[in-house]
Amino acid sequence: MTEGATDTRLPTDTRGDTTRGDTTRSDAARRDTTRSDAARRAAPGNGAGNDDARPGAVRTWLLATRPATLLAGVAPVLIGVAFAAHDGVFALLPALAALVGSILIQIGTNLANDYFDFRKGADTADRLGPARVTQRGWLTPRQVLTATILTFALAFVAGLYLVAHAGWPLLVVGLVSIACGILYTGGPWPLGYLGLGDIFVLVFFGPVAVLGTYYVQAHTLSTPAFVGSLTVGLLSTAILVVNNLRDRVTDVHAGKRTLAVRFGPGFARAEYLVTVLAPYAIVAASVATGLFPTTTTLVVVTLPLALKSIAAVNRRDGQALNPMLGATARLTALFAIALCVGLLWQLG
Repeated sequence: MTEGATDTRLPTDTRGDTTRGDTTRSDAARRDTTRSDAARRAAPGNGAGNDDARPGAVRTWLLATRPATLLAGVAPVLIGVAFAAHDGVFALLPALAALVGSILIQIGTNLANDYFDFRKGADTADRLGPARVTQRGWLTPRQVLTATILTFALAFVAGLYLVAHAGWPLLVVGLVSIACGILYTGGPWPLGYLGLGDIFVLVFFGPVAVLGTYYVQAHTLSTPAFVGSLTVGLLSTAILVVNNLRDRVTDVHAGKRTLAVRFGPGFARAEYLVTVLAPYAIVAASVATGLFPTTTTLVVVTLPLALKSIAAVNRRDGQALNPMLGATARLTALFAIALCVGLLWQLG
């Protein structure tokens, strides 16, 4: 139709059909060149689509670590340290080693997720979330896999100090954490593809991380620390819920059976509501029973942000949910900080 319209506007002169034919071929060539350029710009790795032009090497690797998600790795360690300090058993070097190990395992898990999701076809050009370095072609799968192995190896080294300081149980915890970080999206039965991702995040970003941090300092466990770990585990799970709610349509095609895929968006939004509000109820109940000091009610200052996030998740969908990943991660960090301040208040 476009070519026909072009023909009717061509001028007629003594050269007749030869002029019209040459002009038509010239226009067609220009259109073909335009389409070719557009295709090259839209190809993975060329920076088109949802993202800006290809970033530099440093920024590419920074994006690969998914820095916004690292708050979920830091928050439980802070809470474990705060409970240890509240109980008078704080130890600086073990606490720092636990923090380094937690961050490295989080980064390793993110890199493994990037690699395996690309290999399994979960990250495609239809992806709604932020850019993934393998899918965009900014890093090769081999580079990302190598970085994954190196990061987990460094986490293991950090764990060796904790094993020497607190005993062999930490070796088991560390190896299981690394294994689950890989198996979250890797292996024949990846946890994230079976709908077990929510449980994985709740357990490992809650009790495992908080109690592990507490144990390397106190050489024992603590009931208040366990209860406190559930708060940050639930909020970390809320981050995953937003991700799964956003990706539920593309996850179906990739065979990823998250809870949002299995039970639908209504369930996912209800799960988000519970995982965001339950931590406040846990703190309130713990204060009422004397398990936590009354100063931990300071977490209520973050409640307006929690309610705002719930409202936004209820009315948004698809790419519009992307900002809610960062907002929920910030809520997790702020809640953890408020809880820590409440625990340490009396020490000042």
